[in-house]
Amino acid sequence: MRAIVIGAGVVGYDVAKLLSQADHDVVVVDVDADALALINEKLDVMTVSGNGTSTAVLENAGIREARILVAVTAIDEVNIIACMLGDRLGVETTIARVRSDELTSTKTVLDSRDFGIDLIIHPEESAAAEVVRLIRRASATDVLMLADDRLHLVGLRLDPDSPVIGHSLQDLVRERPNLKFRVMAIARGIRTILPGGSERLRKNDQVFILARPKSIPPVLEMLGKSDRRLANIMILGGTDIGAKVALQLSREKNKRVKLVESNRERAEELAEKLGSCLVIHGEGTDIDLLVKEGLSEMDAFVAVTTDEESNLVTCLLAKHLQIRKTVALLSNGAYIPISQSIGLDAAVNTKLAVSREVMRFLRGKHVKSVATVHGLNAEILEIEARPMATITKDVLMNLKLPTGLLIAAVKKGNDIEIATGLTQINPGDRAYIFVMPGMIAQAEKLFDH
Repeated sequence: MRAIVIGAGVVGYDVAKLLSQADHDVVVVDVDADALALINEKLDVMTVSGNGTSTAVLENAGIREARILVAVTAIDEVNIIACMLGDRLGVETTIARVRSDELTSTKTVLDSRDFGIDLIIHPEESAAAEVVRLIRRASATDVLMLADDRLHLVGLRLDPDSPVIGHSLQDLVRERPNLKFRVMAIARGIRTILPGGSERLRKNDQVFILARPKSIPPVLEMLGKSDRRLANIMILGGTDIGAKVALQLSREKNKRVKLVESNRERAEELAEKLGSCLVIHGEGTDIDLLVKEGLSEMDAFVAVTTDEESNLVTCLLAKHLQIRKTVALLSNGAYIPISQSIGLDAAVNTKLAVSREVMRFLRGKHVKSVATVHGLNAEILEIEARPMATITKDVLMNLKLPTGLLIAAVKKGNDIEIATGLTQINPGDRAYIFVMPGMIAQAEKLFDH
């Protein structure tokens, strides 16, 4: 399949790498010769120099043979026009990264379909929603909603004094037979483990637990975690993400939010827009200012400036002051393992939203969605079982599923259940499965006929 990526920046690089690794014929288009040279050096893809809004440039890139076009430049208008041209020239799927709310607002006159865009990705909005979820779930390093929010995948780092250290997963289930949950993955150092029942938990393991929302509090208690509400929150950075987080959190009962923004005009604009949120004009790197404004009294600190190093450093300061929850915006994936090693609680990454959606279109049509989690080298597929598929032949415990694949839950019509060895998947059922990168083809084969 030919795929065209418009934009050779950081996001475009990641998308091109993803498509190339899936053995697709990838062409990257950009006006920046240096960015294209880097891609040529690092990736096995073709490049075309030129503007993605030019029909001639797109023709040169082989647009008429392309099945997917992903436009991820820094300019919304370029992304929209490139997708419009792709749609007119017969591209099956067009995806545009759009930062403006104009096309996603409920009050907009035009929507994405008017421009021939199949999917609009708004990474900043997705990142803001993720930050809000992390603040609401105080002990979590990651929170992912599945099955229309009926299941939560929660990442938690085990403290050295956690009561479950040394226990096997079988022990946990046996000791709490009425608590419905499943440990789906463990991040141990740089390794990702899809565990069996005999796996024993160790200190500093990052465990990913699947459960219904109402079961999360008792699961946290089992792991020795507190889920006490975070009431006082300081946000560093009046970016789009910072403003969206502040707006959502300040509307919640019993939450007091302060936002620090270095640009005076932006601070004044946000002060009018955010209402009950206290907006402070000042440099985020001014430690005295942060302390004076009550940093040490906060329950949570969120750093979402455009300077990732500042986000890391200020979150580290907050942890030094024993702030319970710190969240940093880190668009550079290389910083995420660093943030975890130095003790930060959670990181969000705007690029992940783009990658997730592109992956969904890469998979077969029976694959309904794809998700990824920071620090976890596995994909989470929502996949529908076809008639006569191998996965439908018997209960899971008798199928001898390959290593590197774990069934998390099964959706049967309107019902959803966390999978066990006795679960039977029938044609038309949708399963949520954790898959290691090298096992994706085998996973799809199990669910196909």
